[in-house]
Amino acid sequence: MPTQAAYPVAFQESHAEGRSLLDLRHQAESCERCDLYRNATQTVFGEGDAQAKVMLVGEQPGDKEDIAGRPFVGPAGTILDECLAAAGVDRSLCYVTNTVKHFKFEQRGKRRLHAKPNAGEIQRCAWWLGGEIDVLKPELIVALGATALQSLLGSSIGLKKERGRTLDSPSGLPVLITIHPSYLLRIRDREEAQLNKRLFIEDLKQISTVVSV
Repeated sequence: MPTQAAYPVAFQESHAEGRSLLDLRHQAESCERCDLYRNATQTVFGEGDAQAKVMLVGEQPGDKEDIAGRPFVGPAGTILDECLAAAGVDRSLCYVTNTVKHFKFEQRGKRRLHAKPNAGEIQRCAWWLGGEIDVLKPELIVALGATALQSLLGSSIGLKKERGRTLDSPSGLPVLITIHPSYLLRIRDREEAQLNKRLFIEDLKQISTVVSV
């Protein structure tokens, strides 16, 4: 029997029968399933085409997203947009969301620095991600980084080992595994950053081999 941390929590139960993405968004606005709502500005729910064939799942909103109330509008979002375009994928035809819907941070003076969500926070927020998946029924889910991968496929699946592969989720939906675009922002060496950006684009090119976007 897998442990709770190892189990892909986004597929533990059916969440959204008879609901719409708009219904889920409104419900999530008052979410208090974990304590992250206490310090975050607002819930940052997913957005995009309600008929999208592709769902992109990141970790959590950052500072810019927390203020704007929209996913992937900060520096990582800019890189994601660039790389999707380079891979021939139209972001406007995708649905973009995060595993955790509130910004978790550490206050350092006036700055709010990203803090990684823990297993309990991922577990509690998986109800919303599962609901988005249930309603959208995408043909492909793209796991951007380790947190999304843990929620979708379980912590026993390693990002480094499986990166670039498409694996089946417990529900049968294919999940393409790749890095979170924020990883590229943390690479100091310019040549290494460019190399990893090209590899990320190559990962994203696989989207069009699974679905037509």
